[in-house]
Amino acid sequence: MKHVLPIIVIAQFLSTSLWFAGNAVLTDMAKDLDLAPQYLGHLTSAVQLGFIAGTLVFAILTIADKYSPSGVFLISAILAASFNLAMSLSALTGLQILLLRFGTGFFLAGIYPVGMKIAADYFQKGLGKSLGLLVGALVLGTAFPHLVRSLTDELPWRYVIYSTSALAILGGLMIFLFVPNGPFRKKSQVFDFTVFFKVFKVKSFRAAALGYFGHMWELYAFWAFVPLLIQYFGNRHGLEFDIPFMAFSIIGVGGLSCAMGGFLSEKYPPKKIAATALTISGICCLISPFIIHQGSILIFLVFLLIWGLAVTADSPMFSTLVAQNAPDPKKGTSLTIVNSIGFGISILSIQLLNFLNPIIMPGFLFLILGLGPAIGLYFFKKT
Repeated sequence: MKHVLPIIVIAQFLSTSLWFAGNAVLTDMAKDLDLAPQYLGHLTSAVQLGFIAGTLVFAILTIADKYSPSGVFLISAILAASFNLAMSLSALTGLQILLLRFGTGFFLAGIYPVGMKIAADYFQKGLGKSLGLLVGALVLGTAFPHLVRSLTDELPWRYVIYSTSALAILGGLMIFLFVPNGPFRKKSQVFDFTVFFKVFKVKSFRAAALGYFGHMWELYAFWAFVPLLIQYFGNRHGLEFDIPFMAFSIIGVGGLSCAMGGFLSEKYPPKKIAATALTISGICCLISPFIIHQGSILIFLVFLLIWGLAVTADSPMFSTLVAQNAPDPKKGTSLTIVNSIGFGISILSIQLLNFLNPIIMPGFLFLILGLGPAIGLYFFKKT
């Protein structure tokens, strides 16, 4: 039993490295394939849209109930890695790449949520800590392609695609070989769309869900556009940065805060941790123009690291609160609906930043993200 959680966490990290593999190589890929500047937002949104579709299909067909979750994880990892690997083919069009990213996102739905289900099948106690480690693995996995690109800077961008695809399959094999069905595995209920209209009548559930939605408005848009922010600061002040490494550090540090939040949830209420983190990240959105336009590199880097910590610390806490406050007979469906809406909201914020990027100065772009924490906190505390 002691080996199970570390294996799940490592496998989650390896397999979710597929999530931002396209983002990490976009600059070089755009030069090779002559892609438009707005392609960044579309690339990220395609993965998010695929994940939403995959989550709903997996839930409606109750895939992880009918079949071994470990087997589902492995097959999903292989298929997601295959779609990712196909991006390395030559002479692809921009539309073909978006379709491949959609396919990767679709099968990530058999990795991230299924990994959390596997953990829940093993750990009924200490769920907050377990989710903190698992979400932390997702965050680190999301950041990892940027590190790979930094380390392989002298090599063609396709090496990032090869590496992340191989690591994802390795993660799937780890789960399949070393993590059998858990002792607390239970069959979930059939997916019921009417839950959407019922579950939000539960006050505590509604509060957790609305807070999560505010968090998701900010999170993936921040991750997607942080390389652009670093580049803008460097250009404005005549500095050269290793942008992939900096992006990895700023995104990846959030994995630590997820784990810390999970451990702290055993001593402090998850609601308090979530509200504190969402408040800090909201403040970061609001003061971002001042930090970006001042000239100190140290202040800029410390600010982004603090933001990277805060923007993710609330994620496992909201997941815990949603799970705790969902009605037991409808828990699985409730979680699926909330996750789907949250990722849908992330597409809206990404596309809004994508639209505004050519219109306003990048230094003011992240002000828009402050709407999420502000609205999320208002409803989170009000209800």
